[in-house]
Amino acid sequence: MDGVAKVASAFRMSDEAWRRHANPWSVWTRFAAIPLMLLAIWSRQWIGWWCLAGVAAVAVWLWLNPHVFPPVSVPRSWAAKGIYGERMWLEDRGAVSPDHRAVLRLLVCTGLAGFALVAYGLVALEVWPTVFGATLVVFGQLWRIDRLGLLYEERSRGVTG
Repeated sequence: MDGVAKVASAFRMSDEAWRRHANPWSVWTRFAAIPLMLLAIWSRQWIGWWCLAGVAAVAVWLWLNPHVFPPVSVPRSWAAKGIYGERMWLEDRGAVSPDHRAVLRLLVCTGLAGFALVAYGLVALEVWPTVFGATLVVFGQLWRIDRLGLLYEERSRGVTG
């Protein structure tokens, strides 16, 4: 089981949870959690260890998020198609075309670089690495969802790699 599959398992991603996570509200509120998590961690400067309450609140929300919104049975929105594509990718990576795999690998690198900058920025309390890193993370995630949405559309039409 690879890292992404382990994360999906930790979030208890059943068929129903995947359909609920495909709800655009689920996708966009997860993106909204990014600046909230950054603020919660940064707040250690002002409130000390109490910042962990904010970190815990965001972490609980991220765990609950894929389970609380109404399910999407037929993906029509960009976000829903991306989540359905993500599930396809997790279930059968061998069926993913080489061009999708290459871009997805690039996006993993982009996300890791962004995460490293965020981590440095939060430890050092430096604004620019934090903001630039978060921008890279969000950019990478948006592009990843877009690519996975294309994968969903291709596989739904019967186009293979």
